[in-house]
Amino acid sequence: MQIYLVGGAVRDKLLGVEVKDRDFVVVGATVEEMLARGFMQVGRDFPVFLHPETKEEYALARQERKQGRGHRGFSFEFSAATTLEEDLIRRDLTINAIAEDEHGNLIDPYGGIEDLENRVLRHISPAFAEDPLRVLRLMRFWARFFSFGFSIAPETLHICREIVASGEIKELTRERVWNETVRALLTDAPEKYFEGLNAVGALSVILPETSHFNLEAMNNRLTQYKKNSSDAHWRLAIWQWKEDGVFESLKRNLHLPNLFVQAISRFNDSADALQNWRNISAKEKFSVLHKLGSFKKDTAVFEILSLLGIDEKIREQIRAEIQVASEIRANNPEFSQYKGAELGEEIKKAQIAAISAVICKEKI
Repeated sequence: MQIYLVGGAVRDKLLGVEVKDRDFVVVGATVEEMLARGFMQVGRDFPVFLHPETKEEYALARQERKQGRGHRGFSFEFSAATTLEEDLIRRDLTINAIAEDEHGNLIDPYGGIEDLENRVLRHISPAFAEDPLRVLRLMRFWARFFSFGFSIAPETLHICREIVASGEIKELTRERVWNETVRALLTDAPEKYFEGLNAVGALSVILPETSHFNLEAMNNRLTQYKKNSSDAHWRLAIWQWKEDGVFESLKRNLHLPNLFVQAISRFNDSADALQNWRNISAKEKFSVLHKLGSFKKDTAVFEILSLLGIDEKIREQIRAEIQVASEIRANNPEFSQYKGAELGEEIKKAQIAAISAVICKEKI
């Protein structure tokens, strides 16, 4: 039995990036041997085991065969005779197919180290074309490592275009597409994910209305504002901002969690007003703050202000406006004669008046 550290852990170590997760491949072993050593089997489709002490993942060396359409159309073959090279060649990119043995020796049968040094993302073999999900993974890697100076090999882009032309991208589930998208949004250059997908024709499959969007402007906004928030939901809100129909397309075609739907809705309702805060009326301010739940201590308004890079003086003014409006409550004596809808309307009037007073004070 031989055990190798593989994949992202080796790649990131060579790049000088913090290694967060370590995966291992086991060559020359059987399921029975792994269980006898105290490993716990967790893989449903193929044998993956958790180490009895570290709980890190160990997978038996395997080969795979394409049997159907989409990223699920594969069968897996396991044998103690499967070599490390046979296991590594089934991976997507050369930089993800470097292994390290227990002595720290590197095994690099497909030129991954050279591609790391040259900052190239390159597919290992023509089998790359068998899994349409790899198009999205490739663009996510580009977004993640763009700041390192990585580019995509022209021949790999060519294969991606062939995958799109084959129609297999349509076989991907909304959940799988969303999983890659949200991970890309968390990278240093999320705009490159969308740019790359568009370059090979995949974005118009995932979001069919793309041809109506100003994608260049969307990516430029994301580039400009991404540094102000590391949260995926706010970054997606920035990307779709100012483009009619993008939000509806995202909801229709991707598996958007409620957190993202709510964040984008709030952002769309408030961003333009917050950027123009000094020039809007007290009534408009009340409407924005009310929709954001600011009078109920919701912090969304300040997250959006940070995302937009709005200066501290405006933030202080908004804090003051929220404070005075929040102090006006239904149990205040001046509202004792009102009930129901009439009570709500009187509170609203008083809150708008309080905000107006803050505005007047700011202008003095």
